[in-house]
Order: sequence, then C-alpha cells, then structure tokens
Amino acid sequence: MKREPAIRLRRVYDPPEPGADGVRILVDRLWPRGLAKAVAGVRGHLPAVAGGEWPKAVTPSTELRKWFHDGGSAQEFRERYEAELAEPGAVAELDRLRGLAEAGPITLLTAVKDPASSHAAVLAELLSG
Repeated sequence: MKREPAIRLRRVYDPPEPGADGVRILVDRLWPRGLAKAVAGVRGHLPAVAGGEWPKAVTPSTELRKWFHDGGSAQEFRERYEAELAEPGAVAELDRLRGLAEAGPITLLTAVKDPASSHAAVLAELLSG
C-alpha cells in the first residue's frame, strides 16, 4: 500500500529540523541571498551537501518570476506555473519527487516570506494529488 505523501513547506532561512524535514528541496530558481549552501542543507546537480536537493526543472522560470514581480496576478501566475510544470522535463521531476514524498517526508524550501501563499504551495498541491 502507498503511503500518503508527507510534504512540508518552510522558509529556507529556517534551521533544518532533521527528524521532521526528511529530504529538503529548494524550489526557488535563484539561490537565496546570504545563505551558505552548507547551512541550507540542499544540493543541486553539483556536489551533494547535507542530503537535500535543488531541482530547477520544477522551479518557476525566470520569465514567469519576473512577470509576477512586475505586477502579475496570483491566479494567472498559478495557471502559468502549472503550464510550466506540464512540460516533459518538469513532469519527470514531479514524478521523482512524488516518489520521494511517498517514501518519507519531504520539505519544500523557499525564500519567500509566506510559503503557504507561494509557488511552493502550488507545487505541494500537485505533488500531493
């Protein structure tokens, strides 16, 4: 029987919670300002650091991020982001992340002040469904 995915949303600036975080996954396109990679507990496709991940295939594109910061609406952002996540590279990464979430807890990390109202929440919904 499959486990229900355990997905948490947290700010990347918050200290890791080793017993609860599981795999830490940075879901921002850009590396957070002022944060050392070793402290964050994530890695990209480069050297591994502290058992986390940085899968850029599921992060909002630079164009989408800039559009939103220039005054785009939250609803249209969501629609455009979901369209980006329907691209083949993103679909494959979503499937892999779903597998991680079914195997144990994962924590989606973002630099935004309110992760529950961000792209991370959209991603968490798609991974849970």
